[in-house]
Amino acid sequence: MHLTQFELANISGVSPSSVCRIERNERFPSAHILRKLAKPLGFSENELFILAGFLSEPTKDETVVKNTRYKFSGLDPIVAQTLASESVEVQRSVIIVLNMLKRIAKNLLSQQA
Repeated sequence: MHLTQFELANISGVSPSSVCRIERNERFPSAHILRKLAKPLGFSENELFILAGFLSEPTKDETVVKNTRYKFSGLDPIVAQTLASESVEVQRSVIIVLNMLKRIAKNLLSQQA
């Protein structure tokens, strides 16, 4: 993006020391920090969340469904705010639990059909 760490910090509202530690892999950014960095870096929030490992890459089928039926626009603001206030470990645990619940629901639906 041709930005210095200081320029990115100013544009995003993230402290220069945090930007520096993230870039040197001394600190893993929280969802709250990633949300602030996404736009200045030219990413959507979801793209940056996927790159950081907070979200899994959608499968081809999920992408088609989202694009055609749901017009996916990102995280629910309440969910995003709640997750952003938690540690990275809690955020990842929540995502794991949600993925398990999704698989269970999918299995139940396929059994009903």
